[in-house]
Amino acid sequence: MTHPADGPSQARQADPSPQVLVVEDDEALADLLGFLLGNAGMKVQRAEDRSTALRLARAVPELGIALCDLGLPPHPNETTEGILLIHQLLQLRPQFKILVITGQDQQAAALAAIRAGAFDFLAKPVAPAQVLAAIERARVFLRAEAELLQAGESRITIAARIGEGIREAGEAAAERLLRQVLADTGFNVAEAARRLGLQRENLYYFIRKFGIQRDA
Repeated sequence: MTHPADGPSQARQADPSPQVLVVEDDEALADLLGFLLGNAGMKVQRAEDRSTALRLARAVPELGIALCDLGLPPHPNETTEGILLIHQLLQLRPQFKILVITGQDQQAAALAAIRAGAFDFLAKPVAPAQVLAAIERARVFLRAEAELLQAGESRITIAARIGEGIREAGEAAAERLLRQVLADTGFNVAEAARRLGLQRENLYYFIRKFGIQRDA
């Protein structure tokens, strides 16, 4: 689904050569991934937990791709921290391409990660060629979405249960659209309202309704 994105400005995350955020608490694996990506000419930021990953995502606008473990401190044997991180990264920057790499129960973890909005899923142990191929796919999508944005369009996706019906799916789409436009405009309410064709008062209503915060 596409929506207008008036004006020539591009979202910061649409950089065709985005930096990669590696979120992994296993230091040896983090070192390996950092070396692999750096050797391929990519700039890498590293985090070992959710809070550090979010801090880096806020501080480094060039980050466009995240390679995330699901089992993170303080619950390294569960997927809760990783799934929450996916949600929060996408709320912060909806165009983020999040690649999950985990040794957790593969079927359940893959389902939860994709439902949360992950772009791709890699199961440990993963070969270097698989990692590089997944990163390149993410870069291709980011470049394509940057071209859409330049043309005045932006791609959004939502996940909704079929049994929820059209109304609930529409609510989910509206929230995702609102979050994306606010992220694209740096939470500039006046500009977001203009792009969406809303009065500022109406936009504030939806911001409150969906519980959207500037640093969500």
